[in-house]
Amino acid sequence: MFDADDLEEIREGRDRWESDTYGPTVDRFGERKEDFTTDTGGQNVQPLYTPDDVADIDYGTDTGFPGEEPYTRGVYSTMYRGRLWTMRQYAGMGTAAETNERFNYLLDEGQTGLSMAFDLPTQMGYDSDSSMAEGEVGKSGVAIDSLDDMETVFGDIPLNEVSTSMTINAPASVLLAMYIAVGDKQGVEREQLRGTIQNDILKEYIARNTYIFPPEPSMRIITDIFEFCAEEIPNFNTISISGYHIREAGSTAAQEIAFTLGDGLEYVEAATEAGLDVDDFAPQLSFFFNAHNNVLEEVAKFRAARRMWYKLMDERFDAEKPVSKQLKFHTQTAGSTLTAQQVENNVVRVAYQALAAVLGGTQSLHTNGKDEALSLPTEQSVRTALRTQQILAHESGAADTIDPLAGSYYIESLTDELEAEAFELLEEVDEHGGMRQAVEDRWVQRQIQDTAFERQREIETGERIIVGVNEFKVDEEPQEDIEEVSEQEQREQRERVEEIRETRDNEAVEDALAELKTAAEGDENVMPSIIDAVKAYATTGEICNAMRDVFGEYQG
Repeated sequence: MFDADDLEEIREGRDRWESDTYGPTVDRFGERKEDFTTDTGGQNVQPLYTPDDVADIDYGTDTGFPGEEPYTRGVYSTMYRGRLWTMRQYAGMGTAAETNERFNYLLDEGQTGLSMAFDLPTQMGYDSDSSMAEGEVGKSGVAIDSLDDMETVFGDIPLNEVSTSMTINAPASVLLAMYIAVGDKQGVEREQLRGTIQNDILKEYIARNTYIFPPEPSMRIITDIFEFCAEEIPNFNTISISGYHIREAGSTAAQEIAFTLGDGLEYVEAATEAGLDVDDFAPQLSFFFNAHNNVLEEVAKFRAARRMWYKLMDERFDAEKPVSKQLKFHTQTAGSTLTAQQVENNVVRVAYQALAAVLGGTQSLHTNGKDEALSLPTEQSVRTALRTQQILAHESGAADTIDPLAGSYYIESLTDELEAEAFELLEEVDEHGGMRQAVEDRWVQRQIQDTAFERQREIETGERIIVGVNEFKVDEEPQEDIEEVSEQEQREQRERVEEIRETRDNEAVEDALAELKTAAEGDENVMPSIIDAVKAYATTGEICNAMRDVFGEYQG
């Protein structure tokens, strides 16, 4: 490190450079814009960074080594030198059979993990033949109405050989129960099941609005999942605490960190208050972040988030196991940055975002298809997105050394700045009584909305250039090769639900749903009852309705 005399010499040198070299050039030619920031409401970017900007950093306590506290440089000692990140392309086509076909295609193309998208009715706990599902069946993902659909999705895919991520929140307990039931039917030991359920309901109140139950019973269900999985499926991540949708809603990078970790703290608090030991469930917590356009800010964001989670789990909850203090995360490239105009440009955006995720040390990655601003991605788009990761892994060299941007004056300074701002936001959250109260008061939502409004103003006035949208535009024909769900496919899915109801043992279904209600009304863990109902072929809607009868519905 530099001593005081060295730093003084560097400061004098910078002052001289600014007055003799940089300043006269700016006076003569100007700069591209008056202020440089990482993003709307983001960090100010100086023209030059020097050792003076990182003089307060202590390498041992602030940066450290990979696989060691405070995990700034990564949670594993070998990172990608030992094993590459999981390439987990998000997929869910209109029907279970189509999704099975897409999954097998992706596995054949070299994908190393599955990621499952669900249609809106499934996400809201409705069956495909519900009036609430009309016009939405299979449109944003696969329709899962019963165990029969889940069995079809994973036909000929042994669950002990893949890990599966499921982007499902309010009815996460039901879809997890179906996955467990498929594994049971395949003869797979439960401890062999690997994957993640998103299960992040606080984010739904903040950004996505696909909630079912009020916050209190929702948190109870999540705690039940933590407890059940710690005992039954210890290798399955019980939650993916999501900053992705917070960023998609318009937040800054610092807000994404703060509100995501704030949600995480709320879940840990709820579980410990329910009597769970933090070191029993914390190793199964995972996170989900956005990879946005500013490559260097995103790298710093991931590094800051790891360091912050270590500090929070160590200082607030006295976690003892190192794994309880490690922030492991999945990354998805930013859907909100994809444009319907000049869709080929999205391939480039996604590649840069993927690079940021890898340089930042992600554990798994989804790269968006170029056409996802228009529809579910075509097979060709999915292949290109997967190839983007494979080229990054095997040709770019980015995976060959650990945390390669560490030591950059800019990266280290930006990591510190993002951490400081995120901690300030968490202090404000604490002043509101924690994340749950801050969300119910809509304080969090207002912070994000203000940033989103300002960003849209910048785009509309041309202050922020979006290539192909407000600058560098061309006349082009509408995209024709897009995935669509036909009316016939939607009708066939509704008929499939009706057939299940006609052929199952309805008395067994009624008994299972009654037992679930009893468990929900008391303090018994609801997961065993949900699994029993699933195995009796109760539908997603029926199981959620049984819990609606007990817990009520949240009116946002």
